[in-house]
Amino acid sequence: MSDGVHARGLRYLRARWRVLVRLGGWSVLETGQTFLTGFAPARALDEGFLAGRTGTGLAWLGVAGLGVLLGAYGTVRVYAAVAALVEPLRDALVTRVVSRGVREADAGALSGLTQQVEIARDTFAGLVMVSRSFVFTAVGAVAGLASLDPLLLLVVGPPLVAGLALFAATLRPLARRQADFLVADEALADGLGRVCPGLRDITAAGAEDRVAARTGRLVDTEQRTAYSLAHWSVLRVASLAVGGQLPIVLLLACAPWLLDRGVTAGALVGALAYVTQSLLPALNNLVHGLGTSGSRLVVVVRRLVRTAASDDERTHPARPTPETGRPDPHDRPPGTPTPAPALSLTSVSFAYGPTATPVVDALDLALAPGAHLAVVGPSGIGKSTLTTLVAGLLRPTAGEIRLCGHPVPSPGAAARRVLIPQEAYVHTGTLAENLGHLRAEPVPEAELLEAAEAVGLTPLLEALGGPTAAVDPGALSAGERQLIALTRAYLSYAPLVLLDEATCHLDPRAEERAELAFARRPGTTLVVVAHRISSARRADRVLLMDGRRTAYGTHDELVRDSPAYRELVGGWSAVPSKRSEPALSLRDPDRVDAVAGTGLAGDGGHVVAHGPVGQMQTPRDLRDGGPLGRER
Repeated sequence: MSDGVHARGLRYLRARWRVLVRLGGWSVLETGQTFLTGFAPARALDEGFLAGRTGTGLAWLGVAGLGVLLGAYGTVRVYAAVAALVEPLRDALVTRVVSRGVREADAGALSGLTQQVEIARDTFAGLVMVSRSFVFTAVGAVAGLASLDPLLLLVVGPPLVAGLALFAATLRPLARRQADFLVADEALADGLGRVCPGLRDITAAGAEDRVAARTGRLVDTEQRTAYSLAHWSVLRVASLAVGGQLPIVLLLACAPWLLDRGVTAGALVGALAYVTQSLLPALNNLVHGLGTSGSRLVVVVRRLVRTAASDDERTHPARPTPETGRPDPHDRPPGTPTPAPALSLTSVSFAYGPTATPVVDALDLALAPGAHLAVVGPSGIGKSTLTTLVAGLLRPTAGEIRLCGHPVPSPGAAARRVLIPQEAYVHTGTLAENLGHLRAEPVPEAELLEAAEAVGLTPLLEALGGPTAAVDPGALSAGERQLIALTRAYLSYAPLVLLDEATCHLDPRAEERAELAFARRPGTTLVVVAHRISSARRADRVLLMDGRRTAYGTHDELVRDSPAYRELVGGWSAVPSKRSEPALSLRDPDRVDAVAGTGLAGDGGHVVAHGPVGQMQTPRDLRDGGPLGRER
């Protein structure tokens, strides 16, 4: 990728050769200033002050001052030429970032526009300035040394060349380690950005050790890259010492030898002026500029100019079909292999800690594309943990999970699943922005309205004032937020949909409509953590999670063959009353029973008896639920 960035950079410079010529022309004045920095004082001493001609000495110093004025004038023109070279780069990067942010809904567009583009602009300008300055300063200094006495070049030249050679040899590995450090630093910042807002959830799930270990690995990685960068930076300092400091020592140490061979005192002073006032500062700027800013520029530009194809491959695992607006896994050329299972778990186990009882224990499961699975079981048995594992938010302690052939967790798997939890999140903005949050491009209004109708959001959409209406999350009920989240998932391109009690705040009719919408969605595999018996009845297969009594099959098969499932169904419909009343003390407006009671009728309109809605599955609850045995 860095080679691609270098090629782009060369093409960019070749297209602006006229600006480079103008930049070089004005830089010649800086070469003249550097030449006079040592030559004029040398003549002022040899032909003026040491010869008793004060006027001549002052005249040569005046020439040196004139050189400073000419150099300053050239520097002003150099800045204008650098701006003509740098600003088009900034404009091109801004155009690319805005295009990707507006048209493709790139989440990193804001950071790219406000930080990365400006870093690239300033760093590129700095690199142009220090590189140009060193080249033209070195030419002026070498010409001046040769004019004063060629013997001076014999003393100053070898260490200068050696320092440059040492710096050139360390430039590539140093830049690579600088890039590694920047990547590690960004990974740590991103990891902390994810962890800090979710500390309460991490504590509630008992995942402190796991998260701490993952964060610790990020810290260790940054520490290792920082140490490696520091080690190579020592060589950078050594190259500066050899190329810039050693010539001063050699000039002073060789002064008697030089004077004996006809080098004048003024020439020796002029040589010291060249090294201390010109070569050393220019070399220092070059070493620090290319060694640090150069690698930073490569990293930033590499991210800003990544191709649209790579973005599409990462964010769009499958392109939508013209008819449905979403991927169709069955639309493939003849003779292609049968697609991988939509979801497969192989001997998957998970425990919240090394000594804790496994919540999931050696589970095997395979779902074909288009399957509809309901996951049921007592409260705290690990149903939400299973969906979290499938989503890649937790890593199994043993076994393997694959999603559409991609290992979980991985970017390919994450792009192919959508998880809707019990507590749906809605952000401020328009309703269309909320609904299209998982799409890279703006959702056509016709498709948005079709999805709203399928899921059952249309009444709320009309009540709010249409897709362009502003949304106040605090003014929405829990059920309304769930409908928005469900429609958002329906509009995504993810072929695997995980509903973790995502309809618990909806009445039975609304829940049925939403689940059937996903079941009929082309190319969709649906996994539902069920909280009503009706969800299990609608599913093609049911997974009962109940420790060693784990079972898998259709609803009718489990009713016939699984005592644990019959017991659970009996809890759902213990007393065949006309209706199920909510707890009178709460009067939940969303019609969610706060506690399970004997009056809960099967599919009577309320949450079933596996536990209160909203109850946290703490590590203790999960362990008390017992292990989940291998599926049979």
